[in-house]
Amino acid sequence: MESQLAILLPVAAVWLAAAVLADGLPRLRDTSTLRRRTGWLLALALTGVALAAAAAIGGLVSAGTTPVGQAAEALTLAIGPAFVVAACSVRRIRRLWAGAGAFETAPGTPAPHGLRAAAAHPLLGLPLQVTALATVPAVIAAAGADLGAEPRVTGPAITVGALAVAAIGVRHALRHSRLAERALPVAPRSSRATSSLHV
Repeated sequence: MESQLAILLPVAAVWLAAAVLADGLPRLRDTSTLRRRTGWLLALALTGVALAAAAAIGGLVSAGTTPVGQAAEALTLAIGPAFVVAACSVRRIRRLWAGAGAFETAPGTPAPHGLRAAAAHPLLGLPLQVTALATVPAVIAAAGADLGAEPRVTGPAITVGALAVAAIGVRHALRHSRLAERALPVAPRSSRATSSLHV
């Protein structure tokens, strides 16, 4: 069990760090800081995807007979969201990093609302945070708690997890929508309205 925990802890730590970092990106108001932290997030996301893929392959090879196989079985819940990160989030993180890099020649430039809206997009942060949440039961189980032994705990735990995912998704959507509205160009006033002001 200890060897399984030693495998799971770094995996969970990478995903949790990526989830926290992704959550803070839309609050950054400086393009150089946004680019730097997006680079860190890209490295963490790629590391997390590589670890999830290694765990999935290790589980297929060993079929649960080794600590790697047991860790892979424990991470079954996180494999799906990790592949969503690989398919959707990594591309968006890379585009955000490149977009922030366009302001590299002018350090200290305020981050445009368009970049912050891209950082708040649900497909960037939500899969990372869902994957991080999905690693928690695996770590708890590897630490010695049998989550499936008590049916009265399993049902509410699944409900709380589903509500947490829904709340995170709604939060990302609202924040993205608010920042995207600020990024829209202000419509010019009509000449008739302006002329009436001078009458």
